[in-house]
Amino acid sequence: MPGDLDEETTTSTIITTTVITTMQAPAPCNTNFTSPGGYIETLQQARSWYNMDVDCTYTVTVYLGYGVEIQVMNVSLVEGDVVRFEDLGGREPSVLANESILLKGLVVRSWSNQISIHFRSRQPQSSSLLLRYQAFVLSCNFPDRPAYGDVSVTSLHAGGEAYFYCFSGYQLQGPSTLTCRNATTPYWSGKVPRCLVACGGMVKNTTLGRIVSPGFPGNYSNNLTCHWVLEAPESQRLHVHFEKVALAEDDDRFLIKNGNHIDSPILYDSYEVEYLPNEGIVSSTRHLFVEFTTDGFGTNTGVAIRYEAFAAGHCYEPFVKYGNFTTTDSTYTVGTVVEFTCDPGYTLEQGSVIIECMDPSNPQWNETEPACRAVCSGEITDSAGVVLSPNWPEAYDKGQDCIWGIHVEEDKRIMLDIQVLHMEKNDLLTFYDGDDLTAKILGQYSGSRPRFKLYTSMADVTIQFQSDPATNIYGYNNGFVVHFFEVPRNDTCPELPEISNGWKTTSHPDLVHGTVVTYQCYPGFEVVGTEMLMCQWDLTWSGDLPRCERADSYEPCRNPGTPPYTIQSSEKHVYQAGETVRFSCMSGYELQGEPVLRCVPGHPSKWSHPPPLCKGSLSVASADFSMEGASVAVSIFIPVAIIIIIIMSIYFYFSR
Repeated sequence: MPGDLDEETTTSTIITTTVITTMQAPAPCNTNFTSPGGYIETLQQARSWYNMDVDCTYTVTVYLGYGVEIQVMNVSLVEGDVVRFEDLGGREPSVLANESILLKGLVVRSWSNQISIHFRSRQPQSSSLLLRYQAFVLSCNFPDRPAYGDVSVTSLHAGGEAYFYCFSGYQLQGPSTLTCRNATTPYWSGKVPRCLVACGGMVKNTTLGRIVSPGFPGNYSNNLTCHWVLEAPESQRLHVHFEKVALAEDDDRFLIKNGNHIDSPILYDSYEVEYLPNEGIVSSTRHLFVEFTTDGFGTNTGVAIRYEAFAAGHCYEPFVKYGNFTTTDSTYTVGTVVEFTCDPGYTLEQGSVIIECMDPSNPQWNETEPACRAVCSGEITDSAGVVLSPNWPEAYDKGQDCIWGIHVEEDKRIMLDIQVLHMEKNDLLTFYDGDDLTAKILGQYSGSRPRFKLYTSMADVTIQFQSDPATNIYGYNNGFVVHFFEVPRNDTCPELPEISNGWKTTSHPDLVHGTVVTYQCYPGFEVVGTEMLMCQWDLTWSGDLPRCERADSYEPCRNPGTPPYTIQSSEKHVYQAGETVRFSCMSGYELQGEPVLRCVPGHPSKWSHPPPLCKGSLSVASADFSMEGASVAVSIFIPVAIIIIIIMSIYFYFSR
């Protein structure tokens, strides 16, 4: 089963359940429902019932191995109402939900085949509750994985089985198979077994295996005497790879002897050897005797070795811890070439990346296998990978100052998934949002913390690890595991496409917040929609993508004319579609109407408004009236004056 199902309860609804589609009448108080599905509606009292309190319990019981799922279809409660969902499968009722979380659409599931709903109201005429229930198949919880082992499950429903096994070097203590049993609440048939280390034993006809000291990778106990005898198939020999030898500086001892008894010649003695032989050791016969003894003082991690059998004319099977290899021949005959690689987060050190099986008379590898180690510092340009604390999963050393740089494509960003963080309180892990230690700090951590994630705003991140010079760290899985992934930028708007018959210009190449993209059309085309789009705070564009459509040719507008006392900004015989003309008035007149007219495209084109008028003001009218009166007066006075002058002249002539 996938690892992400750990500690989950898998359930599935019975697809053969008959669903009641017709609404039932409100159920009487204290009713037991036994059908696989249906509705429950509380009894709503009328006001004429003297407003009696309602205190009802509805119970749903289905077959063993099934649970009850209840969905709230409608709910109307008043202050003081009590609603309680309880599972009845245990010795005491277990509350699943109450009125404080009761909302329409809420789904409540039991973990047994019986559930109750308690409803109490002092105002039943104002309260109501409508529920739908149906049965579903219950299941066992996913069984715990034993330490230094694993489990596979055929099914979590009744009848399903869980198979347990241990990693190499460990032995299963307890049942290897558990069965999910049908009951009020399904359960596994026994306790999860454990994977333990045996202190000694006989291993016959072995081809590949591992021996670890009791308690590994934790510390061993005192006063141990463990003996193992390894026996390869007939006519084959044994090779031993050393994974770990860490003993207390007392009388604790680890020996490997060339034979099948305690007095066989010694091939390896921890007393005599300061460094582990990278090439391992090889038996001369089909047997090896392994001895591990401890005294009453001090303790340490202990030992871990890997052994493999090989036949005459062949090299032994290579091995690289925290890595893998490819081979040209899986039987490792003379001429076989092997190439090694490391797991993510590890680096090849010592030995050779490529080795070859040579010497037909005594086949052996021409170089020792390399080692894969989690190193302190490094520059990484992969799009995904792992950064591990030095020596992971073993303890890191004191007084370390390690720096890793991770670099991805410039238009990308980095997601950091810190899966393990378990350090001493004086040790420090710092993440910088850039390519050096002067960049902004994304986060700085010490001690232990559950899994979390960080996101960079740059295409680079720098990780610095500093361990306390005064504190030693012991034990496995102390340190950190950081997975990283190249991800799209999360601070920019998405790229906008080009448009047909036009082009775009961008105010900023990275499309960050505030960037404006302007669209324009080729000659003969015009923009339909919004010409300018802006990248908003929520990293979306301010409008829809515009388009370029071919412009139609329109008839021009004739000159709208010039009303009295008006002036045109430009007098032409015709105006093209889209052109404008502006009107103003002579001095002393006021404009009435729209001052600007636009030739609106169409068939025919027409002006947006009628021409405005210019009206004279009151002072101008008075002045005109005065001038007109004066003119009339002059025109009457002059002839009269002339006639008087003539008459006077005639009078003076005859009187003389």
